[in-house]
Amino acid sequence: MIDLKKIKSDIQWYKQVIKNRNLKIDLDEFLEIDKKRIELQQQIDELKNKRNLVSKEIPTLAPNLKQEKIAEMKNVWDKISCLETNLSWVEEKWNYIYHRLPNFLDPTTAIWVDESENKIESKFLEPTKFNFTPKAHYEIWEAKWWIDTEKWSEISWARFWYLKWDIVFLQFAIINYALSKLAEKWFSPILPPVLVREEAMFWTWFLPAWEDWVYRVNENDDDLYLVWTAEVPVTSYHAWEILENLDTPIKYAWYSECFRKEAWSAWKDMRWILRWHEFQKVEMVCFCKAEDSQKLHNEMVAIEEEIRQWLWIPYQKVNICSWDLWNPALKKYDLEAWMPGQDKYREVTSCSNVWEYQSRRLGIRYRNSEWKTEYVHTLNWTVIALSRCLIAIIENYQTAEWNVTIPEVLIQYMWWKTEI
Repeated sequence: MIDLKKIKSDIQWYKQVIKNRNLKIDLDEFLEIDKKRIELQQQIDELKNKRNLVSKEIPTLAPNLKQEKIAEMKNVWDKISCLETNLSWVEEKWNYIYHRLPNFLDPTTAIWVDESENKIESKFLEPTKFNFTPKAHYEIWEAKWWIDTEKWSEISWARFWYLKWDIVFLQFAIINYALSKLAEKWFSPILPPVLVREEAMFWTWFLPAWEDWVYRVNENDDDLYLVWTAEVPVTSYHAWEILENLDTPIKYAWYSECFRKEAWSAWKDMRWILRWHEFQKVEMVCFCKAEDSQKLHNEMVAIEEEIRQWLWIPYQKVNICSWDLWNPALKKYDLEAWMPGQDKYREVTSCSNVWEYQSRRLGIRYRNSEWKTEYVHTLNWTVIALSRCLIAIIENYQTAEWNVTIPEVLIQYMWWKTEI
C-alpha cells in the first residue's frame, strides 16, 4: 500500500511514476473518489454525533418536544443509512484502485521510455565457448533419463515433471550450497508453510493482482492458497508486530516448493523447464529500517553475485526498468545467466526492494531513535530458482560426451563426484 499523504503532496510527480511504469491508472479519478469518500465519512460522523447528543437530551424533554425530537432523529437515521450505502459503494471503487496503485520509484531505477531495454550494468565472464556444437539441456537429460517427459503429463497434466537419478542429487547440492553461503552471511534459516490464507496473499500483494496465477485449494472448506513464492508466509511472519530492535536487519533464508498457474504463458517454453506449475526456490526476505534499505539492497545483490560467481557461470546484472517492475518493487536487479542451448541470457535470480509497500498492509513497524513507530522496509530475493540454475549448469558445463562436469563448489555436496 502507498502513503496517500505523499501522493497528494506532489500529484504530478506520482502521475509520472504511473506513466514511467506504463500503467493505465487515472489518478485524478481516484483522488476524486478519495475526496468523496472523506466527505461522506465526515457527514456520517457529524450526523452520528448529533444523534448521540440528542439521544441523551430526549429523556429530559417535555412530552410534546420529545415526540418532535424522535421524529427528527428518525430522519437522521434515514440520512445516515443512505449515506452509509453511498459510502460502501464509493469505498468499493476506492479499494479497487488503491490496492492497485504502484510503489514509488527509486531515483536510480532504469526508466522505461518507448520500449527501451532494461539496463545492463555489468557482466561476469564471456559466454561459454565449446569446441563442439552445444546441446540444449533437455537433449542431455532426456538422453540420460534425468527427466520423465511422459509420466508427468499422465499423473499431473502438463507443466509438471519427474526429475531422476543424478540430476536430483545435483539439485540438492545446489540447495545445500546456497543455504550454506547464506548462513555464512548471517541469514537465519526458516522453513515456511506453502499453504496460506487469503489474507496473507493480500497482505503481500499477490491478491488481487495475480488471482489468475495462483492455486486455490478447497474453496468451500479450508480455502487456502498454494504460494507462488514463500516470500508470502515469511514476510507475513511478523504481521502486526512492532520490532523493538531493528538496528541489525532481520534476515531469513529458506528452501520451498512454489506453485504458479502460468495462466498467460500458453505453450511457451514447454520443453525448457523455465515455466512450470510447480518449482523449487531458495529465497530470502529482509526487514530493516528505512535508512538502511538501499544499503541492504546493494549488499543482497553483492551476495547474489558472489554465489553466482562461485558457480562460475557467465551472467549479466540488469537494472530492471520501470515498465518491467511489479507494483511492490521500487527497484529490482536481475541476474541473467548465459544459456548456450538458447544462445542468449535468461533471468535466473532477482532481488527487489519494496520499501514499505508490504509492511503497510502487514502492519509491521519498528521504533525509531525518537521511539516513534515507522513502517519497516522489506526486501526479497530469489537466490536460486532451481530449474533455471540446473539449466545453466547443464548447458555451460556439458561435455562432448553428453556428460556434465560438476562446478567445483558443488563437488563436496555430490560425494566428490566431478562429472555425471
